[in-house]
Amino acid sequence: MHRMEFHIKGMCCVDEIGQLKREVGPLVGGESSLSFDLLSNKMTILSSGSLPSSAQIMEAVARTGMEATPWKEQCARSSCEQQGNFWVLHGRFILSILSGILTLSGFLLQSYFQGGILPAPLDGKEGSLEIPRVSIALYLAAIVCGAWLVAPRAYHALLRLKPDMHLLMFVAVFGAVVIGQWLEAASVTFLFSLALYLESWSLCRARRAIISLLDISPTTARFLCPHDGDIQEKPAEEVPIGAIVLVRPGERVPLDGIITRGATSINQAPITGESMPVYKGEGDEVFAGTVNGENSFEFRSTRLASDTTVAHIIRMVEDAQSRRAPADQWVEKFARAYTPAMLFLAFAVFLIPPLTLSTPWSSSLYQALVLLVIACPCSLVISTPVTIVAGITSAARKGVLIKGGAYLEAPAKLKGIAFDKTGTLTEGQPAVQEIIPLGNHTEEELLSFAAALESHSTHPIARAIMKHAAGLGLEVLPARDFTVLPGQGAMGIIGTKTYWIGSHRLSHQLDHDDPQFNQMVARLEAAGHSLVVMWCEDHVCGAMSISDVVRKQAPGVIRELKKLGLNKIVMITGDNRQTAKSASAQLGVDEWHAELLPQDKAAVVAKLRGELGEIAMVGDGINDAPAMAVAGVSIAMGAAGSDTAIETADVALMADDLEKIPWLIRHSRKALRIIRQNILFSLGMKGAFVVLTFAGYASLWAAIAADMGASLTVIFNGLRLLRVSRGRDDASP
Repeated sequence: MHRMEFHIKGMCCVDEIGQLKREVGPLVGGESSLSFDLLSNKMTILSSGSLPSSAQIMEAVARTGMEATPWKEQCARSSCEQQGNFWVLHGRFILSILSGILTLSGFLLQSYFQGGILPAPLDGKEGSLEIPRVSIALYLAAIVCGAWLVAPRAYHALLRLKPDMHLLMFVAVFGAVVIGQWLEAASVTFLFSLALYLESWSLCRARRAIISLLDISPTTARFLCPHDGDIQEKPAEEVPIGAIVLVRPGERVPLDGIITRGATSINQAPITGESMPVYKGEGDEVFAGTVNGENSFEFRSTRLASDTTVAHIIRMVEDAQSRRAPADQWVEKFARAYTPAMLFLAFAVFLIPPLTLSTPWSSSLYQALVLLVIACPCSLVISTPVTIVAGITSAARKGVLIKGGAYLEAPAKLKGIAFDKTGTLTEGQPAVQEIIPLGNHTEEELLSFAAALESHSTHPIARAIMKHAAGLGLEVLPARDFTVLPGQGAMGIIGTKTYWIGSHRLSHQLDHDDPQFNQMVARLEAAGHSLVVMWCEDHVCGAMSISDVVRKQAPGVIRELKKLGLNKIVMITGDNRQTAKSASAQLGVDEWHAELLPQDKAAVVAKLRGELGEIAMVGDGINDAPAMAVAGVSIAMGAAGSDTAIETADVALMADDLEKIPWLIRHSRKALRIIRQNILFSLGMKGAFVVLTFAGYASLWAAIAADMGASLTVIFNGLRLLRVSRGRDDASP
């Protein structure tokens, strides 16, 4: 696949995106090869065929009145930061203010010469008072200042015969001048210029918010020189893999790596969303962007700065903005039909009343011009992308990585969820649940002997026994003459006696069995536990039950999902039926399926989707891939740098925190609610002004002021989703 990226100067609305699609699309094999990030002014071209040169792309963009330059990482920042000459940074603001001052000056002079403020708006054709020439000159200057940046875009739209909001405004202003409404023309020009500036400012604020949320990795690292051990501070991108890096208390970790010296607590909230610091010691993994606690430590870098977990997250959030939500696609299709329809209506308003009702041409032209202003679809088309980007960004800050607008909306519509058991609803690590000594043995003695034998094994059950013994601080004696019994267990000499460890079936073969032992085995196996038995030369020493532990928060999460209205919660697993039955009883799921191969899991999920409609599949993103592919939304447990899980799923939970799933559903419902609010508000505002226009109560300046207010309202309503990352109520409307 060939990829090209450009920074588009002047792209501030979906209307401009439509223009770019029409001009650039034919050069790159169609509109499907193009994607846009409105908040970063970024255009991406991705095609399997050959692509034109950068010069050809930039020339095509120039035909729209916008400017394209090859994308650089700092492009998104340069849209907001103090870069460029004074005019580039402040020109739009200065022209808007000048237009406003000149309009006000012309109005005041007109009022002075006409004997008061009230008669001034009733000038020209509607009143008997002539507008002073000096006021006309000031109004004309105000129009020039306000339209200075609008006119080129309107000219390009006229050449292509593709009307956009700039052309609509320009025609409205020109028409007002023709009928002598100089104050209206100047007011519309000023308000439209101010609206464009405020829209640019509000989008820039959104960019800053997103940059501040995601730009968390320090730019420098303290690198320990391998030759003399001196500490050198250098840019993080220059630190190679395998380098030793020093992090002091209170500092952010600059790169991903493994701790080689020291121990500390680390706040991983920027990556995983965990509220409490996590203790880290030698051998533990650390992530770039996390915050060191009370102690200095050293770590060995395992990834380059461009390949860290946080770098992956940032890139995925950026890519997610181009994966459009259904609501966003609907708005664009609606706008394509809406603008021509409003143009036709305005033309009809201009022609029909004078021809059929003898209405004055100037009056019908004025009403048509008001409708042209109302036709501007900017508030409608800007509402959805801002909301979606804000929702994706705030979720990433919470440790929930959403891969696109479609997957931000989809959780709001879920009817059920299928969970993989191992590693999702359970910890995925076997642990000692119960120690049952027999004869004269104690729990500590039995565990110590078992650890002595299992220290020679790498089996997960052996690791669970060793971990439990280490956690209790037990002294583990060495085992001599250790021998593995394939598929059954092991044996060795501890002290002066020979001991065996393995399944209870091996004890049957060695004739070390008794009724008490059999009753204990039946009870534990009924509970879904694996049993490890230990015996010596003449008797059974005892047994230990090993099982995967249900996550502490899992039952509560299941209950919360049911409260959210999901119809069915299902557990699927490859484990045996007894283990699955025991786990399902602890979890409180509605349904469970056991002894499933990957393809069987996919079949179960497909059947559930057919029954319920939209469902999600939650798994580890690797062996559950077939089932996750079938589900409407795939959610991966992506902690500990599980790149495969993060890359393949629609949503990744960076902290393996199941409580983020109910949060995701509430967050999705809130985002969808805001999108609907914005669409209804925009359409309602325009509908109201259409009615007022036909009733004779609407004016040009009031229409443009309402359109400006609607645009800013929907933008800031969408940006409310960013407040979730600051700990506010994510379920509020």
